[in-house]
Amino acid sequence: MSERKAAIVTGSATGVGAATALELARRGYDVLINYSRSEQEAHASEAACRAAGADTLLVRGDVASDADCRAMVEAALARWKRLDALVNNAGITTFVGAGQWDALDAEAFQRIYAVNVIGAFQMVRAAAEALKSSGGAVVNVSSIAGSLGIGSSVPYVASKGAVNSMTLHLARTLAPKVRVNAVCPGLITTRWFVDGVGAEAAEKLKAGYEQMSPLARASSAEDVADAVIWLIEGARSTTGEMIHLDGGMHLGGTIRVPSAASPL
Repeated sequence: MSERKAAIVTGSATGVGAATALELARRGYDVLINYSRSEQEAHASEAACRAAGADTLLVRGDVASDADCRAMVEAALARWKRLDALVNNAGITTFVGAGQWDALDAEAFQRIYAVNVIGAFQMVRAAAEALKSSGGAVVNVSSIAGSLGIGSSVPYVASKGAVNSMTLHLARTLAPKVRVNAVCPGLITTRWFVDGVGAEAAEKLKAGYEQMSPLARASSAEDVADAVIWLIEGARSTTGEMIHLDGGMHLGGTIRVPSAASPL
């Protein structure tokens, strides 16, 4: 068994997944980079992890496929003989405004659930025994959508609520050998968000979010990666937690009085 620890990060070609894989590499982990479509970006993510000192595997696979999930875990174990961390980051959505239900159908729900919920479960199931052997950790990348009922679409909101509930169940089931937690970001300034709504709308939404959130900031991919790393490496007494990374938006938001106005 390798002395270096090993991790799988699903959906790690770009955004939060790429930032998390790179930070794990910097901390001495060998990393499996997973992607489904973004091949060029996945190669760039792998190169960055290698430059940081990691041995890497690049595996194309759709987490909605149980066979692909099992193949990822098998590849990691064949290469490193161990698995210490699983980050379920792969996720999809559809951008449909609140109340525009006629734009949704069962297929939209089924595809989003297949990736966001079933995919995360299938990865945990495939990795469970290896994680038990190492005393490892699982971090599910969820969203404030799952706890606040706000987000890009109803199926996305519902899927992240399911991820949060599943995190609690898995934390109980895999204890005491494996810790299972989730991070729940709010708005993240990544390509995934910008491509989904368009650059102009993204800037407006970001400005509105920062106006409302108590900390007056949206999160970066690196902000989320930092929290994931803490849950893997530092939070030894923590399991079954959903960590909000939303600038305080879950507190209900705030209204800022312009500096020129008289305070109440």
